[in-house]
Amino acid sequence: MNKTMLVALGTLVMFGASSCSRSAAEPKGIDAANLDTSVAPGDDFYDYACGGWMKANPLKPEYSRFGTFDALGENNREQVRDLVEELAKADNAAGTNAQKVADLYKMGLDSVRLNNDGVAPIVEDLAIIAETPREKIIDLIATMPGVDAFFGTGVEADLANADKNAMYWAQGGLGLGNRDYYTDQTERAETIRKAYTTYLTTLAKLIGYDEAQTKRFTDNVMAIETELAKNQMTRTELRNIEAQYNPTSVAQLAKEYPNVDLSHYFDLQKLKVDSVIVGQPAYYATVSKVLKEADEQALRDYVAASYMSSAAPYLSDEFINAAFELDKVISGVEQQQPRWKRSLAVPNSILGEALGELYVEKHFPASSKEKMLTLVGNLQTALGQHIENLTWMSDTTKARAKEKLAAFTVKIGYPDKWRDYSALTIDPELSYWKNVQNAILFNQDYNNADYGKPVDRTRWYMSPQTVNAYYNPTTNEICFPAGILQPPFFDPEADDAVNYGAIGVVIGHEMTHGFDDQGRQFDKDGNFANWWTEADAKAFNEVADKLVAQFDSIEVAPGVHANGRLTLGENIADQGGLRVAHTAYLNSLNGQEAPVIDGFTPDQRFYLAYANVWAGNIRPEEVLSRTQNDPHSLGRWRVNASLRNLQPFFEAFNITEGQPMFLPESERVIIW
Repeated sequence: MNKTMLVALGTLVMFGASSCSRSAAEPKGIDAANLDTSVAPGDDFYDYACGGWMKANPLKPEYSRFGTFDALGENNREQVRDLVEELAKADNAAGTNAQKVADLYKMGLDSVRLNNDGVAPIVEDLAIIAETPREKIIDLIATMPGVDAFFGTGVEADLANADKNAMYWAQGGLGLGNRDYYTDQTERAETIRKAYTTYLTTLAKLIGYDEAQTKRFTDNVMAIETELAKNQMTRTELRNIEAQYNPTSVAQLAKEYPNVDLSHYFDLQKLKVDSVIVGQPAYYATVSKVLKEADEQALRDYVAASYMSSAAPYLSDEFINAAFELDKVISGVEQQQPRWKRSLAVPNSILGEALGELYVEKHFPASSKEKMLTLVGNLQTALGQHIENLTWMSDTTKARAKEKLAAFTVKIGYPDKWRDYSALTIDPELSYWKNVQNAILFNQDYNNADYGKPVDRTRWYMSPQTVNAYYNPTTNEICFPAGILQPPFFDPEADDAVNYGAIGVVIGHEMTHGFDDQGRQFDKDGNFANWWTEADAKAFNEVADKLVAQFDSIEVAPGVHANGRLTLGENIADQGGLRVAHTAYLNSLNGQEAPVIDGFTPDQRFYLAYANVWAGNIRPEEVLSRTQNDPHSLGRWRVNASLRNLQPFFEAFNITEGQPMFLPESERVIIW
C-alpha cells in the first residue's frame, strides 16, 4: 500500500456473536458471518477472524487471489462501468473526455473487429523493426510506443532536491518482469521459462514465421533476456535507495556506455537532457555490450518480442489467449476476466482522472472527507506520542521526526485540480492498438514535460476510484483516494473501534511509511538526506533486522519462506499502523468506556476489523509469485505475524503462553 512500494477455545463465548438485535441508534460492529468460531483465536487468528468470509467467497476461475480489497475493487468497477456505459450510449462531441472514454471502451468490446483485423495493426511497426540496423535500435526504444526494451527513463523529483524534477534511467526490458524467473534453477522457474518460450513461439507463428524462424526468434529472445536478467539488481537490492542515486552527465555516460547513445535518445524525444540519475550502473555495461556484440537479427527479435507483448492485449483473441496461457502458469488463474472488465480497464487507466471526476461526483460525499480529516489528525497526534515514547531514539532525532510528521501533506478523496486530456486524440477510425499507442506517447510527453521544472506537489499519483492508498517520500504526502473510503475500510455508520481498526490502520500504515527503512531516509521536505544520529540509525537497523528475521522464519508453502528483507518496509508500516491506530482510538474515547457490541469488546472489534481487511483466498501459484515479487507480505501473515508482537492484542483475546499465536515478550519486535 505505498508508492513504490503490504486465541483460546475456552474464551470463545466472550467474543461470539450476540443473538440480540441491534437498536437503530447503535453503530455497526463486526459482521459475525466473517468469523469461523470453530477455530480458536489463540490457535490461528486469521482463520478465526476471516474463515467465514473465506468460505463464503471461494475463488472464481478468473481470480488468482480474491480478498476484501478485490471485493471493493469489483464494486468500484461496477460503479465505473455504469458511468462509462452511460457515456457509450450518448452522442458525445469529438474531442471531449466523454468521447475519448466511450470510444476506447467500445473499441475494446468490439471482438468482431479485433478478430477480423488480426495481425494487421502491428504489421507496419514489425516491418520497421525487421529493417532496423544495430545502430538504430536506440531509435526504436525512444520513439516506438510499445517497445519496452533494455531500460526505461522517466521524470521524477530529484531525490537530493525534491523541489525540482530530474531524469531517471532504470533497468528493464524483461518479458517476464522479474530477473529471478530467468536465473533461478528451481522447478517453478523452469516451468515459467518453458511457458514463456511457448508464448514466444505462439507470437512468432501468429505473425507468420515458419518453424526455423520461430526457433530463431524464441532462442534469440531468451538468450538476450537471460543475459540482461543475470546482471540486473534483485528486487531486494532495489530497496537500497542510496545505491541507485547516481547523478551522471550524459557526456560521461557516453564514455562509460559508448553503445547506448542517450544524447540521441533524448533528442528523438525532443528533450535537452544534460544529466541523468542512473539507477543501476553495473547493468548498463551489459546493455552496452549486448547492443554491440549481439547478432543484429537477435536484437530485432528481442525488440519485436517486447513490442508484441505490449500490443497483445489490444489485438485479436489469438494474441490475448497466448498472453493468458502464460499468466495461468505464473499466477494459477484459470479463466480470463470477461471482456467488459478488460475493456473498462483501458479508459480507467489512460483517462483515470476524467473518470474519477465523474466517480466522486456520484459516489463520494463531502461528509466522508471531513470525517477522514479528523481521523488523520488523530492518527498524527498518536504517532507523535509514539515517537516521543521511543526508548531507542535520542531526543535530537525525535525532534526531527516530529517535524517531519507535522509537515505531512494529506490528500483525501480527489485532486483539487483535474488533469487536462485535450492533447490526447482517440480516433475510432484507427485500430484499438494505434489509439493505445497514441495514449502511450501522450503520457510520455506529459511526464517528460516536467523535466527540469519545479515539482507539482498538488499532483495525484492514483486516480480517485482506486482502491488503495500511498505515501510519497519526495513530497512527504499521504494520499487516500475516494475508492478506498468505503466499507469494509471506512464506514460512516460503523463503530469507531471498527473504523480505527480498518481505515485507521491504513492511515497509520501510510504515515509509518515515512519512517520505515526507506522513508526514514527522507527529510521533512522530501529530500534524500540523513537526519538521524549515527547511534539512532544503528539502533533502528538492529531492531529492523529482528523483524526481517521474524518474517524470514515464516514458511508460506512447503520449503518456501517469506522474504523478510523484501517486505520490511510494508511490515514496519503494518505494525506501526496497528499500534498508532490503536492509540488514536483510545485517545478518541477521552477516558470514557466504550460499549460491548454484539458480544465483542472495543479492542476485539479493533483487531477483528483489521484482520477482515486482509481476508482473502489465494491460489498456490499466486502465493509463490507474490512471495517472490511483492514487497507486501501475504494477507495471512500481515495479520498473524504482525499481531504476535502486540501485547494489547493478547489481552483482548486472552491469548496466553502455550498457544500458537503467543510470542514471548523477549521475541517481540516493536519499532514505532
